[in-house]
Amino acid sequence: MVLSCVCGALVAAYFVPQIAAAGAAMSGSLNFYNGLPSDLTVRPPAQTTRILTSDGKLIASFYEENRVRVPLKQMSPYIKDAVVAIEDSRFYEHSGVDPVGVLRALVSNVSGGDRQGASTLTQQYVTNVANEAKITSGREDEVVLSGEKTFGDKVREMKLAIELEKKFTKDQILEGYLNIVFFSRSAYGIEAAAQRFYSVPASKLSLPQAAMLAGLVNSPSLYDPVTNPENSLKRRNLVLDAMLAQGKITKKQHDTAAATGVGLKIRNSRQGCAAATIAPYFCDYVSHLILNNRAYGADTEAREQKLFRGGLTITTTLDSRLQAAAQAQVNSTAGANPGKWGASLLTLQPGTGRILSMAQNTVFLPQPGKFDTQLNFNVDAKDANGNDLNGAGGFQPGSTMKPFTFAEWLHQGRKITEEVDASRREYPLGFRWRDSCAKVVGGYSSKQRAAGLEAADDLQNASAGYYRRMPANYGLYNSINTATFAEVAQLDICGIQKMVDTLGLHSGLDGSGINMHQLGNILGGTAVSPLNLATAFATFAADGRYCAPIAIQRITDFTGRVLASQQPACRTAVEPNIARGVNSVLQDVLKKGSGVYINPKVQGKVPVAAKTGTNNSNGATWVLGYTSGIATASFFGDALNGQKRPGRNITINGNHYDRIDGYMIAGPQWANYMLKVAKMYPAKPFPKPPASMIGKGAK
Repeated sequence: MVLSCVCGALVAAYFVPQIAAAGAAMSGSLNFYNGLPSDLTVRPPAQTTRILTSDGKLIASFYEENRVRVPLKQMSPYIKDAVVAIEDSRFYEHSGVDPVGVLRALVSNVSGGDRQGASTLTQQYVTNVANEAKITSGREDEVVLSGEKTFGDKVREMKLAIELEKKFTKDQILEGYLNIVFFSRSAYGIEAAAQRFYSVPASKLSLPQAAMLAGLVNSPSLYDPVTNPENSLKRRNLVLDAMLAQGKITKKQHDTAAATGVGLKIRNSRQGCAAATIAPYFCDYVSHLILNNRAYGADTEAREQKLFRGGLTITTTLDSRLQAAAQAQVNSTAGANPGKWGASLLTLQPGTGRILSMAQNTVFLPQPGKFDTQLNFNVDAKDANGNDLNGAGGFQPGSTMKPFTFAEWLHQGRKITEEVDASRREYPLGFRWRDSCAKVVGGYSSKQRAAGLEAADDLQNASAGYYRRMPANYGLYNSINTATFAEVAQLDICGIQKMVDTLGLHSGLDGSGINMHQLGNILGGTAVSPLNLATAFATFAADGRYCAPIAIQRITDFTGRVLASQQPACRTAVEPNIARGVNSVLQDVLKKGSGVYINPKVQGKVPVAAKTGTNNSNGATWVLGYTSGIATASFFGDALNGQKRPGRNITINGNHYDRIDGYMIAGPQWANYMLKVAKMYPAKPFPKPPASMIGKGAK
């Protein structure tokens, strides 16, 4: 301690001669030294966050400093010996400050030799820890680099180094140093540096590789092996010389290593969802679940710090097998089309809400010949970047809304095969609806519209020949608009509203509820996201059990501590018998209804139910199909901001369509995908509804 103080006085005399001029004595230097702070809080440096699939595959990384912490035992012994040899050969002998090194530096600097700083590894570690703390707290302007240190900075560094050595072992300090030190703008810490320059983990570094990286820390720019290979080789060989002189390696090892070239195998670091290896839009969705959740920080800035500097491991629900199949399918459907028509697939697991795949036929960043957008077709606007310019905000669901009216039909005690009058097309303004809790808005009457009233034209069906009496189930699996309205006319619309609400359906643009008293919403007038719609249909698949969608199943920090993540949130939303009634009818969609032309191979392979949907302009087309194991939303249509283009007279993959319908493109997309993946989540036959619910006169 006395020797350290003497060295401090010597440093003071050299660096700040004005102290002597002012009459400062040794006691003044000691008083100055004793008055310095002695406590240094060693916080973990910024580390890389990784987002993984449920089966452990990397989706993307997030970082401000590309760093992955590894324990000393997982580092090559060569890197430990190399760094000590070149940076602080007396590391295991001194107590934080090396008096011999200080005196040697003073003699060299005073005599006009090479200027030396005499910082030990412990002192360098102190500086890195202090600077990292300033960066983390947003005080980058206070960061002090080695060449900018004042006398006070230097002596403060010395005292903190001495105190640090009282708290930690040498190996702990060396481990901390090797995990925090800067190697390049793309690599902080030895693990990132090993991966960056040699594409190997730190544990596999060879002698020449370790010597190269050890030499790099002195001046990452000057000795960068990519931009300055000659300088880096000279520096590496100096490290090898030091290792030989200190007995760390043999002469043979030295000569063999010195004879090698730079030998780089560069792995460019890429971060963020734009660089995701798979599922960039799912990645974007997950990142915003973190950034929008106060559980990960009191404000946006704190949450960004957690995501980009916290070294989290975020294990998601995504199944890489389903994701690969979904991406291949949407690319096949409409991977590159001049009209930029959108295609998407999203799969949930009924009974858990786990999102298993999320794909669309676009790329996140511009690429030649590709449809690029950062709009996420599958989720609500708020689950993208928080405004409607960065999330598509859903699409009009069309006839995929009809099963919810049918579910309420059964809930109010009506029969599956009960006849309804689908010949009626006019429901004028002032029609006496049953509505116990609100007022119906809208009407269908060509006469009233011609008279200048705010009514729509008489109801239309997609095909002629269906304006007649028919069983309710027949009207649903053939997707007859007038049949659905014949049901609505006999129901309390407040019940339909409750059914839609309990299934969690809402506007994809602003999250507000869907007003079923607005008649246009009976046939899908309000845009909903594929995720929201798939969640509702998954409820039928799960025998009436609703589970909120979840994308994150586990989050741990760099220490392995488990943080808050999404937990299954399930409840009974629909009575099981009602769900079974809906399932029994939707199974006929593919057998003999509106989806019969989709792909007959699906039916018979697994028990499956589905519903087609098309909005009035044909610009949004759907198939929502499910087994008891998975539920998938398939969408094709205009996904660009505004969604104003009609789906008519378009050409996709060389096929011309006068108009598109749910079964034409979204249907085969869904069927081809389900044929590949449904078997991965085994399904059982749907339980049958009670006989009393079926009624007579079934078709």
